[in-house]
Amino acid sequence: MENKPWLAAYDADVPKTLPPDDGLIQSILEKAVEKYSQRDAVNFFGYTMTYARLWKAVQQFAKALADVGVAPSDRVLLLLPNTPHFIIAYYGALKAGAIVVPTNPLYSDKELTFQIQNSGAETLVTLDMLYAQVQKVRPQTGLQRVIVGRIQDYLPPLKKLMYPVLAQKGSDTITIEEKDGVYLFARLMKRKCAEPPSAPISADDVAMLQYTGGTTGVAKGAMLTHRNIVSNNQQMRGWYQDIQEGRETFISVLPYFHSYGMAAAMSLPVSIGATMVLFPKFAAKDILKAIKQNGASVLPGIPSIYSVLSSYKDVKKYDISSINYCLSGAAPLPITVLENFERITGGIIVEGYGLTEASPVTHCNPLRGKRKVGSIGLPLPDTDCKIVNLQTGEEVPTGEAGEFCIKGPQVMKGYWNNEEETRETLRDGWLYTGDIARMDEDGYFYIAERKKDMIISEGFNIYPREIEEFLLEHPAVADAAVVGTPDKLRGERVLAHVVVKKGMTATPDELMRYCKENLVKYKVPKKFIFTEAIPTTLVGKKLRRVLRDKETSTTDTDTP
Repeated sequence: MENKPWLAAYDADVPKTLPPDDGLIQSILEKAVEKYSQRDAVNFFGYTMTYARLWKAVQQFAKALADVGVAPSDRVLLLLPNTPHFIIAYYGALKAGAIVVPTNPLYSDKELTFQIQNSGAETLVTLDMLYAQVQKVRPQTGLQRVIVGRIQDYLPPLKKLMYPVLAQKGSDTITIEEKDGVYLFARLMKRKCAEPPSAPISADDVAMLQYTGGTTGVAKGAMLTHRNIVSNNQQMRGWYQDIQEGRETFISVLPYFHSYGMAAAMSLPVSIGATMVLFPKFAAKDILKAIKQNGASVLPGIPSIYSVLSSYKDVKKYDISSINYCLSGAAPLPITVLENFERITGGIIVEGYGLTEASPVTHCNPLRGKRKVGSIGLPLPDTDCKIVNLQTGEEVPTGEAGEFCIKGPQVMKGYWNNEEETRETLRDGWLYTGDIARMDEDGYFYIAERKKDMIISEGFNIYPREIEEFLLEHPAVADAAVVGTPDKLRGERVLAHVVVKKGMTATPDELMRYCKENLVKYKVPKKFIFTEAIPTTLVGKKLRRVLRDKETSTTDTDTP
């Protein structure tokens, strides 16, 4: 207890330790089916699917994957938003013994190509609206199979009839031919397939490659095992004791391809037999309407979601008092946002912390106990933490800041095909997060700053180095430095300081177009600041802190 003061601050019924679980990830769904087979698991724009039907679909998809040549330990890349296809493909691929690679549907061609190549994925599951991009990058990859779903695969009858007309209005019709390794998701779900041999998978085998910038900004695949993800699910269930099995309805708008969304908006609700109301994208009116219509009780989110909902002009027209619990992560939660949203709903928001390398949740404030403003809360059961001096590596006294280190069953196996970064990040069983933090006398933790100047905008991790490298490829850019500045809506917004080559010119609009062509939307700088030089240290390291603090000059140019 002396080394773990946080245990004394736990809610009374939260276990301090949990029994090991050797089950595979798909067993989370299997157990829910055993208890809640006739309860709705999915609600997608009015289309519902019970747990029994969902499990049947998962079993069919697993058989279909094996039938088209997917073998155990093959990587299956999911280029999907939050639709029933994602849930079916995720659990189906795992049941087939494959390794899942969740990928952002908003990625540029370059980003998507990198993940396919780096993971070695030979199978990709996507939607017809994203198929053109897949066709474009496929020749540069080793993709052997592309499985294409359609939104209307899982819509109520009337919406299924109307969707193709509305979706294609004003655009070219997407034609998909089933040849050269291309398969339609709906047809695979009806295909007669033999039962494949049981995949020889254990709890310590890799289940997922979740790509992240890690602590350096260079994209790497965190190898998460079945044990990592099952353990983290156990930890979350143990922490959220007041969330009731078989009775909750979650608003699942956090993207499933993101580790936080997968854990809080898919795995957690599945493990307690909850209904998931799925949304492929965030729209305040749609979310408010869904909360009211479905009596939604849990809303996992990021601060900007709660901010937008509570400030929506017609929010008073919607009764959203059914919301009891909100789990907030991915960015600091402003106290004004917390107070406004809690006042409107009558529910509570608990702020937490996690990172992809830890499956991802490691900390959370208590549901009933003391919630400390600005704190990420307490370590979850079986999660150990320490703060170490940046120079010596020795543990620092309580209250002193240093590098934040975590140990627990949810910590990753390592980075995919990257032993050097694995050795740097995992040391003697400890995960060195790269974040600067401190712990108070009660065992609550606080993030002070990010060691590598990482930016968090709209809940996504953004690494300045990546954007700077893109800018430096522009023929008119001599140098660039990217920083984040506070933004009430996004958490932080991206600013780019740019030095133009002598004798050349560049405009904000030109650089904006260039970035939009190469970067996912949330990485595109919101403002370009032209300067004569980027401040650096004597050894040439960019002084981003100086740029963040520097007053905007009269030559600054705002961009939309």
